[in-house]
Amino acid sequence: MKKSAPKAAPATGNRHDKQLREHLVYLLAGGGAHAKFDDIIKDMPENLRGVKPNGLPHTAWMLLEHLRLAQWDILEFSRNPKYKAREWPRDYWPTTEAPHTLTAWNKSVQEFRKDLKTMQDLVSDPKTDLYARIPWGDGQTILREALLLADHNAYHLGQLVDLRRLLGAWKG
Repeated sequence: MKKSAPKAAPATGNRHDKQLREHLVYLLAGGGAHAKFDDIIKDMPENLRGVKPNGLPHTAWMLLEHLRLAQWDILEFSRNPKYKAREWPRDYWPTTEAPHTLTAWNKSVQEFRKDLKTMQDLVSDPKTDLYARIPWGDGQTILREALLLADHNAYHLGQLVDLRRLLGAWKG
């Protein structure tokens, strides 16, 4: 029997269901107490993207790529019945401290935005059962994965803010 994504919730019209979905989208976007991805990434000086501040283990590039790779993995797990687990930590961090080109940085930013929007669309869809166990997982739900993604992104975006502060490149 082929496993498929958990999209079997009946359209309830329940106002609480709609509110939960709206709150999840807001949280994923960096709403509330969290700085938003675009605010943190914008105007990051190109010459500082591969600089590791004294005492910190990562560069802006390393954090951006880790955010993108981990987000893609969580999204892929949430929607793909043929999902294959990746190897930690090798498949979740870039192999270089700096982007090879400006294009690489811009592509990473665009892919992060695209995958974040896809996750927001998934949780917004009233046909997505937020509480159903993901058939190819071991107890995870879309709700859990959305919360995991929001938490993970907030953590590393906070690191990016600190990194920018240490480099003198944060005006927030």
